Amino acid sequence: MKLDYLHLSPDHPPPRVEPRPYRAVLIAEHAVSQVWRDVVASWLVESGCLYFIAWGVACEAWHDTVDWTVLEAFDFGDIPDDRFVMTTWHDKEPLPDALWFAGNCASHPDVDLAETVILHVACEDRRAATLELYRESQVMVDET
Repeated sequence: MKLDYLHLSPDHPPPRVEPRPYRAVLIAEHAVSQVWRDVVASWLVESGCLYFIAWGVACEAWHDTVDWTVLEAFDFGDIPDDRFVMTTWHDKEPLPDALWFAGNCASHPDVDLAETVILHVACEDRRAATLELYRESQVMVDET
């Protein structure tokens, strides 16, 4: 499985990426506007996110925004199985538990998701520490 990290500065546009199927784990450290959340949710759906895990500040609002974005993308009609975005939010769990869920439970019923992207909504990039926390969360549970 490919693992990547993407730092998103609040109110800055997400980067251009090639669409491909992946799961995203959003770690929200800051409150953001609904307008920016809408922009990021549209970017997620357009870029191929098929499983969205939200954790942190307003994670339920993030979850709901992605759900609405998918519905709007298909004019509130039928969503093809291979474009349906699974969503969860983890507001009452510690971050390592949400990361464990991403690595062990977040699968799509119709599309193999070989890539996980951690989206970190924060003022500063913490790539190394966040990727290490993800790896530790996978090992930690496996050893118990």
